Amino acid sequence: MNNQITVTSPLLPDLNEYNQLLQDIWSRKWITNNGHYHQELEKQLSKYLGVPYLSLFTNGTLPLITALQALGIREGEVITTPYSFVATTHSIWWNKLRSVFVDVDPNTGNIDPNKIEAAITKKTVAIMPVHVYGCPCDVEKIDAIAKKHNLKVIYDAAHAFGVTYKGKSILEWGDMSTLSFHATKVYNTIEGGAMVMHSAEMKYDVDNLKNFGFRGETNVVAPGINSKMDEMRAAYGLLNLKQVDWAVEQRKRVAKRYVEALDGIKGIRLFPYIIEQTNPSTLQGGASRGLPFRWNFAYFPILITEDFGISRDALYEKMKSQGVLGRRYFYPLITDFEPYSQYESAKPDNLPEAIRLAKQVICLPMHPYLSEDNVKQILESIVK
Repeated sequence: MNNQITVTSPLLPDLNEYNQLLQDIWSRKWITNNGHYHQELEKQLSKYLGVPYLSLFTNGTLPLITALQALGIREGEVITTPYSFVATTHSIWWNKLRSVFVDVDPNTGNIDPNKIEAAITKKTVAIMPVHVYGCPCDVEKIDAIAKKHNLKVIYDAAHAFGVTYKGKSILEWGDMSTLSFHATKVYNTIEGGAMVMHSAEMKYDVDNLKNFGFRGETNVVAPGINSKMDEMRAAYGLLNLKQVDWAVEQRKRVAKRYVEALDGIKGIRLFPYIIEQTNPSTLQGGASRGLPFRWNFAYFPILITEDFGISRDALYEKMKSQGVLGRRYFYPLITDFEPYSQYESAKPDNLPEAIRLAKQVICLPMHPYLSEDNVKQILESIVK
């Protein structure tokens, strides 16, 4: 176990610094309910991410659930993607809404905007796309569709911490965006999450909803839930915010090595946004392959095609036998799971591209602590 290279490793703050903040928390005797560090982290994250209003949550699933409630969506259908983590569709289910699945763009894994309109019915109330692997969805097309049909848009931006599109935060698009600060993410608060909104009024409503629906001391205005982040995680998050830029640079170093070694190998397909960014002031990627965004190097997915010589699963096991733990992410598809597999939109004929990606994808180890020897071992487990 000690010799294994794991697919991810959490960004950890300095323990001595964290202990100092814990001592301060102990002296304040205020460990939850919108304490000092909670307020400071909301302020610092808003500044870092370039968004006007942000509300912290105790994990990344609860803001998805709360977003639908905050927008007043009580019944109907929500168009979404099968190529995501199940929290996306679970949040729809918990609001007593029904997911309608749309196939994905084979180049990015994101929901294909050209197939959204065909899925819209009189019951459609919202669209919930996912910025898969931190790659932005086609937000302009989705925005145009939503405005045309008077639909709400909630972006699951769990992978998209710090990602910019055309020089602006990707979190500015849609009615709301949600983030995950789970330990596996680029930036983490151990467990945690956030919701980004566009008005002080909406933040006020969301802050009420994540505190059981209380508005003031004695008045409950909605059946909210307990989603508050505690002071210990907020303090941890403040320290990690100081080093997240370093972490992204280290991830970028690893991604560059992967591209140099794997690009052009028969049977391995790289996603088009995995390209070295040569100038931070320009758009992500090169003129021939890159997409117009600045990536956070959250994941490094590769696709194993029939030309590789062995199957994706065989390669996955081969890597594991050599101490390299990849992850078949996302596999299985959400539509393969029992709660959703019987939906009409979950039929395989409706989702050929998502099915193909799920059968081919492996995410390689990606975290800031990978050494050059680690990267060499990973590449040799694939190429040799």
